[in-house]
Amino acid sequence: MAVKIIDHGSKEYRQMIDLRYQMLRKPLGLSFTQDEMTAERDHILLGCFDDDKLEGCCMLVQKEKDTLQLRQMAVISGLQGKGIGRVLMQFAENIARDRGYKKVIMHARKTALGFYEKLGYKKTGNEFFEVTLPHFVMEKNL
Repeated sequence: MAVKIIDHGSKEYRQMIDLRYQMLRKPLGLSFTQDEMTAERDHILLGCFDDDKLEGCCMLVQKEKDTLQLRQMAVISGLQGKGIGRVLMQFAENIARDRGYKKVIMHARKTALGFYEKLGYKKTGNEFFEVTLPHFVMEKNL
């Protein structure tokens, strides 16, 4: 398992778009806009690979001078629970620390709360709906 930063527009990035579409967007009847994908040029794109096959991904988006937002976390459904998400999160936090960030925040789907809580993230507000699903704001100081 190799975890690395993905270059925007690369073949790895195309795999990332496909994985996120299959796991996060398609079940909700959503797709990506060209503007969304263009904006990702400024984000930190991360992926976990087995050989050249993407198994999990996420992105980090700067929200404040010292804060990044984790977005679009996805792991292939048959591989969930195998540690890929945990490894990806540890890598994301290390990248954030290395670049001088002090906090990671996210809008976590309610179904993923337990996963993020095990990694030290705390809910910071009430349940809200985003893309038709219940979410919570979570954060962790690095």
